[in-house]
Amino acid sequence: MQSQEKDITLIISLLVGDYISKSNSNVEVVYTRDTDKFVDLPERVGIANRLKADLFISIHVNASTNTDVRGLEVYAFGGSKDHENLEVARRENAVVGFEDIYNSDDGKFHDKKSEYRIISKYIQNQFIDRSIEFAVTLCNELKSCVSWADRGVKQAEYLILRKAHMPRVLVELDFITNPEAEMYLLSENGQKRYAMAICSAFEKYKADYIDCNIKIPTEITCKTSSLDKNDQLESIKNNTGDKIYKVQIFASSSKLPENSPQFKGYKVSCYEVGGLYKYTCESLSDYDEALKVQKTLLEVFDGAFVVCIKNEDKC
Repeated sequence: MQSQEKDITLIISLLVGDYISKSNSNVEVVYTRDTDKFVDLPERVGIANRLKADLFISIHVNASTNTDVRGLEVYAFGGSKDHENLEVARRENAVVGFEDIYNSDDGKFHDKKSEYRIISKYIQNQFIDRSIEFAVTLCNELKSCVSWADRGVKQAEYLILRKAHMPRVLVELDFITNPEAEMYLLSENGQKRYAMAICSAFEKYKADYIDCNIKIPTEITCKTSSLDKNDQLESIKNNTGDKIYKVQIFASSSKLPENSPQFKGYKVSCYEVGGLYKYTCESLSDYDEALKVQKTLLEVFDGAFVVCIKNEDKC
């Protein structure tokens, strides 16, 4: 059977965009390509970055010399199991909407105001955390499309993930080199089921994070309106009452043992959201005190940021 990845992924991407558009009047879907043309990887990412998208979904089909291999894989940015690779991701993400303090050419923050640096790190961490959370949701939706086992959620440093400045995933729907998987990928039923599963995952993501006025691009990408810098800072500062503040040091797709060397001797708490384990230090009722703790922890955990938690649920 003669089949090509570019044909399969184009059909499925167009279906995904169509399903999302029809069920979400406030979402704009933008394709990196909507015809049979080649768009190089930097330009695909560039489209999403220029749009300042809120979600980027890169759809692919896998291949192997072993024709027995099959099953979907979903990738978020980062090293395979390494927290340090997650920190690389956080450092390399430009902060959308903060162009006046972030220079994407040299990758440095030039405004030294600590408040804006705190916001910047907060947003960068959300990119990584939300990418992993969406990857888990997407994998759970897609694995119901076929009877065979999936290959799970993984982390990788693919250029298309490393250079995108928003939550993003890369999905390998299945192996085109496996005869049974190939037949399903080529079937109208299979293509529609994959597209509906991706749309369903997006709907859950949208409900959690971006249920307001949105733009989306695909390969697929998404975009929402956001608070300005001062509003974002005030929204963090004004969390009062029975809420407490903790400093999140990193997140992982797998739960680490209590004595993990990655904690570097610190007493750490953990909570789980959507299959993502988030690790925090301290419990403080005062925001300014939390900032002081964060400043200390930044010397040990690059990318540490303050989170607000109510009744042990993240606000």
